[in-house]
Amino acid sequence: MNDDLELVWDRYSHRLKIFIRSRVWDEPEAEDILQEVFVRVHRALCCQPDWNKPESWFYQIARNLIIDHYRRQRETVEIPEGLPGEPDLPEDDPEALLALSLKDLIDELPEAYRQALHLTEYQGISQKQLAEHLGISLSGAKSRVQRARGRLRDMLLSCCHFEFDRRGRIVDYYEHCCCCHPLEEQTK
Repeated sequence: MNDDLELVWDRYSHRLKIFIRSRVWDEPEAEDILQEVFVRVHRALCCQPDWNKPESWFYQIARNLIIDHYRRQRETVEIPEGLPGEPDLPEDDPEALLALSLKDLIDELPEAYRQALHLTEYQGISQKQLAEHLGISLSGAKSRVQRARGRLRDMLLSCCHFEFDRRGRIVDYYEHCCCCHPLEEQTK
């Protein structure tokens, strides 16, 4: 059973880390949460009713630990109104797999752009709310978000080659560097 657990963990740990990092921006805290997921899985092996589908169980543990993390931080950090469910990603969807790598690229953006994308894309606030939050004009907020998206696009194009279908959707992509980590290769 320990060998099986190690294989399953190797398969899902990268996805779980991405899931956790998309909700917890502090890298050491996210690592601690990921390790705690593994500890809790290991402790509860005897009680897990459906070992054939461990992924949902892993994500539920991760969600609970993220909620606990924000509860401990209540004085300094607002708890998100709702944590999204586990990603429902088909294995053969290159756009979805690439989207999971965006967080690392966004972290490389300058603070102003990183903050603008985080607030509008991940926390779902409008550009008008972004302008109010940052104390800048609406046109300034729109410009900041567009520049951030443009820089992110340029970063993606410099590290990956994309193939598109006739409708402009990504069919496949290939890395030129190591900044994108497709989950397909991680789970094989």
